[in-house]
Formats: sequence, C-alpha cells, structure tokens
Amino acid sequence: MATIEHSATLPATPERVFELLQRVEDFAEYSDLIESIESLGDARYRWHVRAVGVDWAFDVAITESRAPERLAWESIDGVKNQGCYRLTPVPEGTHVALTLEYVIKNRLVERAVNKAARPLVNKVSRQILERVEARL
Repeated sequence: MATIEHSATLPATPERVFELLQRVEDFAEYSDLIESIESLGDARYRWHVRAVGVDWAFDVAITESRAPERLAWESIDGVKNQGCYRLTPVPEGTHVALTLEYVIKNRLVERAVNKAARPLVNKVSRQILERVEARL
C-alpha cells in the first residue's frame, strides 16, 4: 500500500475548516481532477476522478467524523484507498494534515499511477485546501 501525505495551515478555526471538509460533495468544486462526487446516502459517496489519462470511479464510506479533529474514509468499491484529514489548532489557525493510502492491483497501471500519484494527490490536496481557504 502506497502512502501519500500533504499538509497546510489555514487561517481559520478547526471548527470552520472541518465544517467545509465534511461537505464531501463539494470536493468536486475544489479540484480540477475530480469530475464529480455523488452522495449514495448513509455517509457513502461515489467519486469520479480523471488522472493520468484514465477515468477512475470508486465508492468511499466515511469511517470516522470526529469534529473538529478528524475526518476519515475508506473505499468500498473501485480503487482501494483509505485516508484521513487531521486538524490541529495552531496560532495561525488550523494545521490540516492529509494521509492517503492506496493499492492498485494491476502492475502496469500501478507503475504509472505510483509515478504520477504523489504529484497528483499533492495537486488535488493543494487545490482542495486552497479553495477551502478561499471559502473561509
């Protein structure tokens, strides 16, 4: 399982940042690579992502929502992944740390994704946090 981490400090309280991050459907507005996110009900979502020239679809379930400290998820279908946002108050606002782990079983696809995944996830994470910050 590959692990990617990204973090940033946002100039707002953890409560305000968490309020925006828990609106999972809005993530499609926060990144150019996320085509859409559909709510499936019961804290489950279907993500449609376009990356490395491939359309990816996967369903995720929120596994932990502990405001304003932690929001975690895991895939239930499609690309196997799990991740979490951890929010920590700091004098400047809120330190947000993303950890994402994923597994791709096709070796050829895995090589391409592994090579591109770190910059792509960092780009998506950066876009999400920048656009969340803009909404604050």
